[in-house]
Amino acid sequence: MNAPGPIPPQALCASDELEERGKAVVFDVLLWRQPARAFALRFDGRVVAYLNRCAHVPTELDWQPGEFLDTDKRWIICSIHGATYEPADGYCIAGPCRGEQLMALDISERDGQVYWYPSPDIQPVPFD
Repeated sequence: MNAPGPIPPQALCASDELEERGKAVVFDVLLWRQPARAFALRFDGRVVAYLNRCAHVPTELDWQPGEFLDTDKRWIICSIHGATYEPADGYCIAGPCRGEQLMALDISERDGQVYWYPSPDIQPVPFD
């Protein structure tokens, strides 16, 4: 019996669904085989994706569904403790987890589509 091969890239959304510094696409994943949420957003022309979990306390970051950026659309802000993250790399620059980092997902964009790549720690949710 052959071992399963690597999981292929997962289609996430059409590229035009992610407006520059706009609302994120939130999606379900498995983190260490447990249900979790992740999000992808466009920042400075590039799509970035992170686990929807504050580095300080494992709580979801968005203050409204899909809303992760502050009012100036410059920083990712944790809705619970106000931890402030750099969208380009997920590093916490202010707040209780300063110096820590959001867990990034590998992501790509091609042919008008955004894809995320599973890792040993972050897997797609299987369909029933």
